[in-house]
Amino acid sequence: MIIKGLLDEDYVNYKKASMFIIFPHCTFKCEKDCGIKCCQNSDVAKMPSLEVDPASLVERYIENPITHSIVFGGLEPLDSWKDLVNLVKLFRDHTDDDIVIYTGYTEDEVPLQIQHLQKFTNIIVKFGRFVPDAQHRFDDVLGVELASDNQYAKRIS
Repeated sequence: MIIKGLLDEDYVNYKKASMFIIFPHCTFKCEKDCGIKCCQNSDVAKMPSLEVDPASLVERYIENPITHSIVFGGLEPLDSWKDLVNLVKLFRDHTDDDIVIYTGYTEDEVPLQIQHLQKFTNIIVKFGRFVPDAQHRFDDVLGVELASDNQYAKRIS
C-alpha cells in the first residue's frame, strides 16, 4: 500500500490520541471549486511516497498503548478507495477503536462509499471542502476546530 506519511501519535485531528495515516492521492477539488491555490496539504503531494505493509500499520497501532483511534487523512482517503476499505477491514479484524476519515467530499457526493463504510463499526467521517477565508468551526464529534464552517463530522456507524 502507498501512503505519504504516518504519525504514530497525533493529537490534532481527533479528541483521542490517534495514529494518523496520510493517504497519497487527491483531485484537489477544493482548489478547483474556489479557483485559487489554497490546499493546506499541497506540500504533502510533493512528499515522496512510502510503500508500507498494511498489516504492519495495524501491528504498530495495536502495540502502541497511547493511541485509541485511527485517523485517515492527508490528501484524500476516498481517492484511494480500495486501499482505504482494505485498511478499514484489517483494522476491524483487530480493534473496534474509532476510525476517523477526513474527506473533502460532501455526503451527497459519496453515498455509495458511505453506505459501504457503514458496514463497519465506529466509523466517523469529516465531510466538506476547505473554503479559504471561511470561519473556523469547533466540531463536537471530533472535538477539534475545523478550518471551514461548512465542514462537519458525523458518526456513520
